Amino acid sequence: MKLFALLTFVFCLGLVAAAPASTSTSKSLYSSTFSNSTQTSTAPSSTPTVSIGKPGQKARVKGRLFDINGKTQYFAGTNSWWLGHLPEDDDVQTALSEIAATGFLVTRVWGFGNINDPSASNGQVYYQVLNETLYQSGQKINYNATNGIPRLDSVISAAEKNDVKIVLTLLNNWNDLGGINTYTNAFGGNSTSFYTDSRSQDAYLAYISFIVHRYKSSPAIFAWELCNECRCRGCPSSTITNWASDTSAYIKALDSTHMVTLGDEGWFYPPEGDGSYAYSGYEGVDFIANLAIPTLDYGTFHLYPDQWGYDPSWGSTWIAQHNAAGKAAGKPVVLEEYASPSWEPNRTALMLPWQATVLNETSIAYDSFWQFATTLPTGMSDVDQYSIYYGTAEYGVLGTQHARDMLAKKAVATL
Repeated sequence: MKLFALLTFVFCLGLVAAAPASTSTSKSLYSSTFSNSTQTSTAPSSTPTVSIGKPGQKARVKGRLFDINGKTQYFAGTNSWWLGHLPEDDDVQTALSEIAATGFLVTRVWGFGNINDPSASNGQVYYQVLNETLYQSGQKINYNATNGIPRLDSVISAAEKNDVKIVLTLLNNWNDLGGINTYTNAFGGNSTSFYTDSRSQDAYLAYISFIVHRYKSSPAIFAWELCNECRCRGCPSSTITNWASDTSAYIKALDSTHMVTLGDEGWFYPPEGDGSYAYSGYEGVDFIANLAIPTLDYGTFHLYPDQWGYDPSWGSTWIAQHNAAGKAAGKPVVLEEYASPSWEPNRTALMLPWQATVLNETSIAYDSFWQFATTLPTGMSDVDQYSIYYGTAEYGVLGTQHARDMLAKKAVATL
């Protein structure tokens, strides 16, 4: 989701309110954290600040579905990108316990949080600094217990305790919380050259190595996700495809026990489709080509008719088209984000047909609406115009009931 157009972030006293270079040449830029090469499997010297890595089965692909918690099944999930940016452990526990109580088996969380100038952080949580002026290596991990990587440690630990799996996203196409822009601010280039710029890619791979080594023992990790909504406007689709292939292979070399996925919006590329925006290739992403990458375990797609210029009824067509692509590839496909804005007179009525299509007319492995929201002990969770609040009537229908229906669906992928 394109967050910067939708959110205002306020970080204050525990309140968070609505706010391809070849991997063969990659080297570690974390002189104090890594061995001489991020290509090696040597674990970083720093370890999580809380207990992580309890015994448990890691999720895996089973045909076009997933084996999760020792069972091949359909299920529903959600998005709660903000969990790792909450300053209080109690808030993290509350949110994950409610996600689990809903019947959601997976939630998607931002595993990134970059800034270029730590003096301008204004108390916000951030995981790394990218700045060649401040640090010889150009990057530095923030280990501060109150606003650094220990906040993400808390999420992974709480997810284990609540039996919720985490899709951990490692990069953002958008500027919020430090996306690709923080790499290009530090190392040069722009949002399109990033994918082939050796300095940015070295730094990105170093961060991946740090995160993967830190959490790869945890059965709470559902999948490592390369980027939220990667785009390369004006680029040939091969730019993203080659980058995704190289980066996912790099992660698999670090950790062969967890799944890897791309996190794209599912854009089709000519000659697929009618040539309108979602099928035009305008954003430089080819869903079918990316789905064929051997080191990507499953495909993702998103659904925002209101942003993309389509009628809500088109959503079911979009879902069916991605299901067909998954069937042709023999891989799971996930509707990773979908939403309708809160100002719609009855957004439940707009979203229910999409859920019905997933449930009754496809073998989509799971879906996850954008986004989960709740009232936390220290204040409100993050709010945007797409948030659906735990305990409300619409949450009961779009969240709790849909989760029950997906879990009850017979675990065969014939559609």
